Amino acid sequence: MRRSWLLFSQTVTILLAAYFVVATFKPEWLRRPGITTQSTGVTLLEAPAPAGGPSPAGSFRLAAQRASAAVVSINTSKAPPRHPQANDPWFRFFFGDQGGAQPQVGLGSGVIISPDGYILTNNHVVEGADEIEVTLNDSRNVQAKVIGTDPDTDLAVLRINLERLPVITLGNSDALQVGDQVLAIGNPFGVGQTVTSGIVSALGRNQLGINTFENFIQTDAAINPGNSGGALVDVNGQLMGINTAIYSRSGGSLGIGFAIPVSTAKQVLEGIVKDGVVRRGWIGVEPADLSPDLMETFGVKARNGVLITGVLQNGPAAQAGLRPGDVIVEVAGKQIGNVSELLTNVAALKPGTPTVFKVQRRDDSVQLNVTPGLRPKPRQAVR
Repeated sequence: MRRSWLLFSQTVTILLAAYFVVATFKPEWLRRPGITTQSTGVTLLEAPAPAGGPSPAGSFRLAAQRASAAVVSINTSKAPPRHPQANDPWFRFFFGDQGGAQPQVGLGSGVIISPDGYILTNNHVVEGADEIEVTLNDSRNVQAKVIGTDPDTDLAVLRINLERLPVITLGNSDALQVGDQVLAIGNPFGVGQTVTSGIVSALGRNQLGINTFENFIQTDAAINPGNSGGALVDVNGQLMGINTAIYSRSGGSLGIGFAIPVSTAKQVLEGIVKDGVVRRGWIGVEPADLSPDLMETFGVKARNGVLITGVLQNGPAAQAGLRPGDVIVEVAGKQIGNVSELLTNVAALKPGTPTVFKVQRRDDSVQLNVTPGLRPKPRQAVR
């Protein structure tokens, strides 16, 4: 027993001696990972350098990295309005030379959706602009050309001439559900590219008075001035919509933002690139939402759909047999609940292609093959 105790004491003595020698000549060998002594003599506890690996749980890092490269900043400039009598010598004598006014500048965002250089943005971002400069996320700058615009959906298609362009992946906006997590990417207030997160608050928002055709995705992800034309993406970094508007009393985000679904944006893009203009369907009717007074006046017994109060003579609907008092229930297999849905679904039809309309005519259910025509331009646009 005494021998064992003596051996233990000698071992402990040797270990302590070794510890003091190392602590004196090689103290860094004894420091824990993450402890760093600065030249000032202050000891700080620092986390070890992270090793490459998966993103932390709940992080949107990968989605942001995949989508951010394809989101661009758009700067526009417009010559100041010139007075019609600015060249009159007497006008210049009394009011001076009006040529020193500063050009009007604007700021927005856009999304590169093709390696050919096509960019989707909002029409109101580039409307009336004389010069459009696009800044990529890698700091490259280039002048952009407007390929076409569609004020009815507030979308515009630009094109730039650069190589090695990052391109966003288009998602399926029709599969979105309320509560899905989304990210909004853009350049709010010109501070630089910013990523905000939220959820899908509502789908199919319409009758907001923003555009002619409205089918907005509503989100509480922070969207501010400068975000217009930017990307709304899902947790996989796939494009779900083009951010376009906010509801705000202060000018900043109040948690109610609206994005145009990518399904609508694709239709507009294809129409502009192929034909230079978006061709929409039109059937020539006067629709109205169902109300007790109208239902009594026309003897309508349907509870869902859109009431037709008038039909244009010799129009597509009249030629197909649609009558005043009919209630359109479905268009191409899609149920119709209000006038906005009817307008959107008819506009999405290809002119000249027969389409099945399901109609409730008093007690009877009728199916009509309607061949939509080309939607005429608004009178204001013609003028």
